[in-house]
Amino acid sequence: MTTETNPPVHNKPLSGIRVIEFGQLIAGPFAGSLLAYFGAEVIKIEPPGKGDPIRGWRAVENGTSFWWHSIGRNKKSVSLDLRTEAGAKIARRLADTADVVIENFRPGVMESWGLGPESLKVDNPDLVYARISGYGQTGPYANKPGFASVCEGMSGLRYVNGHPGQAPVRPNLSIGDSIAGLHAAFGIVMALLGRERKLCQGQVVDVALYESIFNLMEAVVPEYSGAGIVREPSGTTVTGIVPTNTYLCRDGKYIVIGGNGDSIFKRLMCAIDREDMANDPALADNAGRVAQEPYIDSVLADWCQSIDSLAAVAQLEAARVPAGPIYNVADMFADEHYQARSMFERVEIDGKPLDIPAMAPKLEQTPGETLWSGPRVGEHTQSVLTETLGLSESELNDLRGQHIID
Repeated sequence: MTTETNPPVHNKPLSGIRVIEFGQLIAGPFAGSLLAYFGAEVIKIEPPGKGDPIRGWRAVENGTSFWWHSIGRNKKSVSLDLRTEAGAKIARRLADTADVVIENFRPGVMESWGLGPESLKVDNPDLVYARISGYGQTGPYANKPGFASVCEGMSGLRYVNGHPGQAPVRPNLSIGDSIAGLHAAFGIVMALLGRERKLCQGQVVDVALYESIFNLMEAVVPEYSGAGIVREPSGTTVTGIVPTNTYLCRDGKYIVIGGNGDSIFKRLMCAIDREDMANDPALADNAGRVAQEPYIDSVLADWCQSIDSLAAVAQLEAARVPAGPIYNVADMFADEHYQARSMFERVEIDGKPLDIPAMAPKLEQTPGETLWSGPRVGEHTQSVLTETLGLSESELNDLRGQHIID
């Protein structure tokens, strides 16, 4: 990859698409990162000074978080105080040149700055305007604070995630924000395609965090509607599918075994020398196995306790049974498949190498790539405002004097 912050134009799926990103922290910026990875010109608007708060989150080196170099990749940074009339005016002029706007402020904030979709579409009717919030732009909860942790609870995800009789568990990630960012990027690309096919002009893409997670809840709704079933937490298993679980091996490491297909179950039982169970008619289908889940799990747990994790996985894979280890990040780096699939990309920060994750999906002919890591706050303010809006040096100096830009 190049370390330039203004690389040459590449033939990417979103080349030629200009995005103005007003969001901060995770959901909006993650959507912007996905678009930038696949070729869009993403101009990130940040408050002068410290910029996006995510620059200071979690592990920090030389004043900048490691996370920033991933979520800020391929973007241009323009510092701009949107709380001032002059700053909002410049932002509006930038939006007039754009194909897409992304924002993830509380509903009404962009309107208070004169930057809502109704205002911007007057001069730019083809604009795709993506809005990410906790509960969406309408409805009785629209103005509630929309943190991912709270929205994950309301979406139903937290309820089913955990062990029976215990407090619901959260993943050690802001997964709701990332899922919402994925939905926003998908919605933006659909809106751009609809515009390209002349099905519509620009439109608003309204993304709610709780709805994005709700979108992944599989059969929870129809099972309740059709059978009155409320899916409960199930620990390390999945309700109604047996066997699929996590097991502790002799060396103290966990593996996952997915033996829930009928033919897979037979191979699994033969692989652990339990032909009696492989040939038991009562266990021949999933319904029968669900009825005897504790027994099946105890047999598999005992077998795993008798063998080291790598040997267990190798033995099961030889029998074509889906099984694998539970990785931490060090395991990922050491894994040959991660390396063969180029799942790490290297950037250079202050002369030091830093690996950041590659982004999916992989496109055969027009793949995405990291061209540069996250920029400094306001690194592109002068170039963007000069080249895009035609501001003079004296105008820029005046804005700096008023602390509207860095």
